[in-house]
Amino acid sequence: MTMEEKVLKWQKFSEEGLDLDYAVLLPRDAASHLLQQLERVVTYLPPEVARVRVFGRWHPIPRQQVAFGDAGLMYRFSGNTIFAGEWPCVVRELRDHLYKVTGEFYNFVLVNRYRNGDDHMGEHRDDESELDPSAPIASVSLGQSRQFVLRHKDARKKGPDRRNISPVKITLEHGSLLMMNPPTNQYWYHSLPRRKNCPGVRVNLTFRRIIKNP
Repeated sequence: MTMEEKVLKWQKFSEEGLDLDYAVLLPRDAASHLLQQLERVVTYLPPEVARVRVFGRWHPIPRQQVAFGDAGLMYRFSGNTIFAGEWPCVVRELRDHLYKVTGEFYNFVLVNRYRNGDDHMGEHRDDESELDPSAPIASVSLGQSRQFVLRHKDARKKGPDRRNISPVKITLEHGSLLMMNPPTNQYWYHSLPRRKNCPGVRVNLTFRRIIKNP
């Protein structure tokens, strides 16, 4: 896969405790070719593995999921542990391309495949202890455009402590890159809500830097 090196046109999103950079990373033809390659080579985890624990009960996640990364790495969230498989060539090339355009090097990627508008991601923060807190999370979107919603933690509270902070909503386009910079995940929850009017497949790759155990 050949990726053009170009100067990205960044759009900045800034609010209290929120710092995001958004750009179109890949031309449409290159993004479509990359999506086709991923659809051919990536095998997702079976339903009995791709699940989360909520209030003591296990639930299948409403999307398909798998992870790749350096040997021995894992990622824990919502009571589940996902071990990194070996980097597929096409995903490693995308990681290397991200390094060229952002200067950030990643050792782990979580891949989520949304089969249609019913597949979604609930509100959460990526604040797990094994994530390097100084590294932004790089989110590459391919396929169906979907709305990404961020909500400040104080806007989720009940009663007098609740603050009237408006959510931030971004349409993640085919071939786009969203950089979630620190300290965003300390203060803002994010989600990908259901959208009945978005029937197409979407594949999202979130590149992360995992702190390796000594």
